[in-house]
Amino acid sequence: MSDNNLLSSNSAPHSDVEDIKRRTNYLRGTLEEVLKGVITASIPEDENRLMKFHGSYMQDDRDLRNERKKQKLEPAYQFMLRVRAAGGVVTPDQWLMMDSVAQKYGSGTIRLTTRQSFQLHGVIKWNLKQTIREVNDAMLSTLAACGDVNRNVMCNPNPHQSDVHAEVYEWASRVSTHLDPHTRAYHEIWLDGEKIVDSGEEQEPIYGHVYLPRKFKIGVAIPPSNDVDVYSQDLGFIAIVEEGRLKGFNVSVGGGMGMTHGDTKTYPQVGQIIGFCTPEQTIDVAEKTVTIQRDYGDRAVRKHARFKYTIDDRGIEWFKNELNARLGWKLEETRPFQFDSNGDRYGWVKGSNGKWHFTLFIQNGRIKDEGSYQLMTGLREIAKIHNGDFRLTANQNLIIGNISSQKKKKIEGLIQAHGLTDGGQYSALRRSSMACVAFPTCGMAMAESERYLPDLLDKVEPILEEAGLRDEEIVIRMTGCPNGCARPSLAEIAFIGKAPGKYNMYLGGGFAGNRLNKLYKENIGEAEILESLKPIVNQYAKERWEGEHFGDFVIRAGHIQEVRSGLDFHS
Repeated sequence: MSDNNLLSSNSAPHSDVEDIKRRTNYLRGTLEEVLKGVITASIPEDENRLMKFHGSYMQDDRDLRNERKKQKLEPAYQFMLRVRAAGGVVTPDQWLMMDSVAQKYGSGTIRLTTRQSFQLHGVIKWNLKQTIREVNDAMLSTLAACGDVNRNVMCNPNPHQSDVHAEVYEWASRVSTHLDPHTRAYHEIWLDGEKIVDSGEEQEPIYGHVYLPRKFKIGVAIPPSNDVDVYSQDLGFIAIVEEGRLKGFNVSVGGGMGMTHGDTKTYPQVGQIIGFCTPEQTIDVAEKTVTIQRDYGDRAVRKHARFKYTIDDRGIEWFKNELNARLGWKLEETRPFQFDSNGDRYGWVKGSNGKWHFTLFIQNGRIKDEGSYQLMTGLREIAKIHNGDFRLTANQNLIIGNISSQKKKKIEGLIQAHGLTDGGQYSALRRSSMACVAFPTCGMAMAESERYLPDLLDKVEPILEEAGLRDEEIVIRMTGCPNGCARPSLAEIAFIGKAPGKYNMYLGGGFAGNRLNKLYKENIGEAEILESLKPIVNQYAKERWEGEHFGDFVIRAGHIQEVRSGLDFHS
């Protein structure tokens, strides 16, 4: 489809971001020149928008803002760099590379994201090119880790679950590669690649000249685990395994977590399952779904530009008809499956291939050394002798995967020597928790998240202990703003930042990530959070049915209404 036809398929006025994308010549813009500037550590906002497609965007240390302002200094500008690996699987050498660039160019820590990617914080402008070069030398990439394109394709990372895991992972990787942007701008700017002479050459057969209206997310789940929160994805594939063989995937469309406080036209949404496809059909389904969003997504209002709104505005039957027309064939009927959780399984597990896997609990995904807990150093030492892989989970934890029996004892010794843990000393609530970065680096944060959730859990855990619920898994999540990076709207208990020290409290999400929660109390601080939770927790301990999860109980007990669709989220 030509760019003119692409634009005419959505005749609404276009936002300033669409104009920026048009002017960039397939993501080139003036980035090369801007990055060489020595007068300021910042870059212009138009180029910052463009940087997202290359896997980075500008931030500043908000802890230092006021002091630097008093000193008449510009903010402490820095860049977040996101490194993606489909399904979150990396080699020991790639892990060592990430450790190295974090020490040399970043803040000295690594963050594991909720999309099974790496994030580096604190990279200054003049180090960006060398950092990205070293990432690419290790066969990883930052391209399309942000921006209006398909993001990192998530995939269940637990190799112990079934013999088909490797096959499912391979399909997730193929989908990811197929949907990568084709522009050579990334190689030209960061890797000194040869420049395209003919700027009119077609470079984006899937995305076109202006790419997508907003970001697009894909996840692949293997029941009974919904650890990738497949219903939160724009496009989800749910593996159907029969008699130990992968038959194909149920297809889910239209999920998404972000919203805006006070704007009821925005809301989180859960995906709808529309049918079944064979493994060989997944790439075709993914491509055609992306092109529908490309052609019909809202390019005028970015808050309304996600795929969930495209489907909700036109209806699921419209989407299925459009998809069938583009595919030239129809999806089969949905096949039965069952999810029973969306968390991780911690500790040692022997896989179906005879290799060992150890899942570490990593609070909020932050890799750093702290006192006797030498997480970063320990993983570095393990990577030096490990001949398997590292697998980033969708819950910000880490699997040291495919450990041979010969190496198991050595790795076990390093785990113990550096104080690494499977989280067994923590409550089940803490092991089921997740938080976004928020302060000090996220420019959208309204309240603390990563730095505060552990402290809040310190105060919630005694309430659970007293009620006899220390070992009861309850999914709890916190974000510093309503953009939904830690997928809070699916949690049984969630806190979404409203202002410093103030949060909206939500209850009633599905334990297996299959139902939205609902606003319970608005704009409350810690004291009211604890006062609100205590009686509900005590009631749950006394009145729950056998096997009943907390999110189900608060609905049955009348504390909150059930929400099965984002269209009912604000009602």
